[in-house]
Amino acid sequence: MIVMKFGGTSVGSAERILQLISIVRKRAEHSPVVVVVSAMSGVTNLLEEACNKAAAQDESFKAVVEAIARRHDECIGSIPFSPLVSSKLIVQVREPIQRLGEICKGLFLVGDLTAKTKAHIMSYGELLSSRIVAAPMEHEGLSPTWVDSRKTIVTDNQYLSARVDFPTTNKRIKEEIVSGTRLFIAPGYIARSNTGESTTLGRGGSDYTAAIFAGALDAEALEIWTDVNGMMSADPRLVRDTITIPEMSYEEAMELSYFGAKVIYPPTIQPAMAKQIPIIIKNSFQPEHPGTTISKHPQHGPYYVKGLTSIQDIALITISGTGMIGVPGIAERMFHALAQERINILFITQSSSEHSICFAVTRADAGKAQHAIEQAYEFELASSKIDPVHIEYDLGLVAVVGDGMRERSGVAGKIFSLLGENGINIRAIAQGATERNVSFVINQHNIAKALNVLHEGFFLSRYKTIHLFLLGAGNVGATLIQQIATAQRSFLEAGNLDIKVCGIANSKKMLLEPNGIDLTVWMNTLQEKGSAESFGMEK
Repeated sequence: MIVMKFGGTSVGSAERILQLISIVRKRAEHSPVVVVVSAMSGVTNLLEEACNKAAAQDESFKAVVEAIARRHDECIGSIPFSPLVSSKLIVQVREPIQRLGEICKGLFLVGDLTAKTKAHIMSYGELLSSRIVAAPMEHEGLSPTWVDSRKTIVTDNQYLSARVDFPTTNKRIKEEIVSGTRLFIAPGYIARSNTGESTTLGRGGSDYTAAIFAGALDAEALEIWTDVNGMMSADPRLVRDTITIPEMSYEEAMELSYFGAKVIYPPTIQPAMAKQIPIIIKNSFQPEHPGTTISKHPQHGPYYVKGLTSIQDIALITISGTGMIGVPGIAERMFHALAQERINILFITQSSSEHSICFAVTRADAGKAQHAIEQAYEFELASSKIDPVHIEYDLGLVAVVGDGMRERSGVAGKIFSLLGENGINIRAIAQGATERNVSFVINQHNIAKALNVLHEGFFLSRYKTIHLFLLGAGNVGATLIQQIATAQRSFLEAGNLDIKVCGIANSKKMLLEPNGIDLTVWMNTLQEKGSAESFGMEK
């Protein structure tokens, strides 16, 4: 048995769905397959927008519901069905969307939105997409069996981020996925509580759904099909020249996903790890690419650091005071207060003198965290045994992750030397006992710079990088830019020298790109994206 999960971009259009079917067909020739699908790309956001607007008594919710209907109708209309099949499927899709509209009308009248109702509304995306994907599979002769994940995955009543009852869930999945059937398709993300209410597994929960099925069925492999080639060495939106990591351990993947890597939803890893089921991250746009394999014993590659990742827009909260030194249970009270408010701690460090504790939370949770702590330490604050709670904003968290870091001396020294040489100040540092993660807090505006500096140091260290800013782009300047563009590759290959032009300015505009400007189109880019204001000029 193989479990395959396809994300929103993989089911986002008729073309992508047909590509999905081609991929599944090849797998199903050799092994039974369970296919788990997300909602069509963007639909979950539209569902959330519709219910929020309806609850706010904003009549534009009707236009959002209609946009959801139109999106699915257009997809169905683009699939090469017979008219009869298309019209039948449109009716199957229109009926639940009509119910969605009725629910939103009720919210509009009441002016209130509960977590229970929101979970019910948010479940529509996967229910619709899985039906749409199943229809062309049937048309192509694959004969899929549609499985309602709400009947198999049982959770508690935390409606929007429910916890799974694994003993009951595993039993139900084994009963539903019967031997002799080659292909099953199930909606991701959705489940049902033990009291029969619709629940969801949290944003990104379709990955988790697939992992739950894989664990229950002792699958040979769990394949996560997305729109990138696997786990990258860093976020390619922030860092140039990233590479795909061919193999990594479950622990490395958990660290990277927890600290911001979006390729895989963090809870996904645990069910597969418990059964030692390999997780393979694949690109549905480039199915021939080997992707990334996550397993218990990955092959050692050339890099002892496997990846860099970051969480932006965090707040750093510090509790300090002489009244904390040597007092048993002082930290436990803090954790309890934050847990009561369901606040997740992203990062924590404590001074060896026990005089202070600092931790990071999302900016959205900072106010709640401050209030909870002030209530927990009300007596100590009133008697000045603990100083007023201090909060710093506009910060980001960077993590450097790799199992191989445990076997190398000087890794932390290299990290902090690279940052120091580039003028990046560190606000707080933490390293786990496993030594596979060094994380630190810096100013938000330094995130991209820090990631690029560290990526060059750990992944591209054989190259020396020179960053250039060219002032003057007339005849002489343009000729120089052309010469640099021509010489870039030869310098890189022959001289281990990476020349990046990060800024170009003429008498009217200035263009800045920290990761380097594409010199093949620099004139157009300068004209279209260059800023006169930043150069102190008037247009």
